[in-house]
Amino acid sequence: MIPIRDTIPNQSRPFVTRTLILLNVLVFLYELTLPPEALERFFYLFGIVPARFTDPAWANAAGYPVGGFWVLLTHQFLHGGWLHIISNMWVLWIFGKNVEDSMGHGRFGVFYLLCGVLAGLSQLLAQPHSRMPALGASGAIAGVLGAYFLLYPKAEVVVMVPLLFWPVFFQLPAVIYLGLWFVSQLFNGTLSLGAPDQAGGIAFWVHVGGFVAGMLLSRLFVREPRPATIVDTLNKRAKPIAW
Repeated sequence: MIPIRDTIPNQSRPFVTRTLILLNVLVFLYELTLPPEALERFFYLFGIVPARFTDPAWANAAGYPVGGFWVLLTHQFLHGGWLHIISNMWVLWIFGKNVEDSMGHGRFGVFYLLCGVLAGLSQLLAQPHSRMPALGASGAIAGVLGAYFLLYPKAEVVVMVPLLFWPVFFQLPAVIYLGLWFVSQLFNGTLSLGAPDQAGGIAFWVHVGGFVAGMLLSRLFVREPRPATIVDTLNKRAKPIAW
C-alpha cells in the first residue's frame, strides 16, 4: 500500500519539514557526483556500521575510524538510490506536516533528529557485529509515524494499491495503516536477527526503534496546550475524499 495523502489539513507552513527534505535532496545530489568507490567510502564513513563500534580491529584494518558517534546524525541524510530517497521524502511530507503543527517548528526539528539517533542505536543493539552501513532518513521518519499514530488517531490515509497494473485508491484509518506497517517491520526485523547482516538491505530495527521512540517522545514535544481539542477540530473539518 502506497500512501497518497492524509485527511488532516496542516495549519501552519511546515518550514522544518521542507528544510529536512531539501537537506536530504542536496546530500543525495552530492552523492550522485561521486564515483562508485568514493560513494562506498562515503557511506561507510557517515553511515552506521555497527562493527566500527564493536570490532575496532576490523575498523582499523579496513581504514575506517573507530567509533564516531556523529554517524548517528549523519546517517539520517544519506540515501542509497532514487527509490530510497523519493519514498522517504514522500512519507515525510505526508505525515511530517501535521506532527510539526502539533510540536512547533523548533521542537519538531529536535524531535526528528532525536528519533533518528535512537533509531540508529536500535540498529547497533540489534546487529552489533554487522559490517554493512545503515543509512537513510527512515528511522527519523518512523519516529514521525509513531508520533502521528498517537496524535491523530482519527485521521485517515488515502492509499493506492496496484492490482494487475491498475491503481486502486481507498481510505484507511491511519492507526490501521501505521499499525500494520509497524507490525511488518517488527516481524521482518525479528527474522533478520538470524542473518549476518540486514536482510534484503533493509535495516528493519531502525524502523522499529524510530517508531517506538516517536511514540514515547511525542507527548514531551507537543506544544502546550495539549492538542487533543485541536485534533478533534481538525478531524471534524476533514472531509472524505472520493476516488
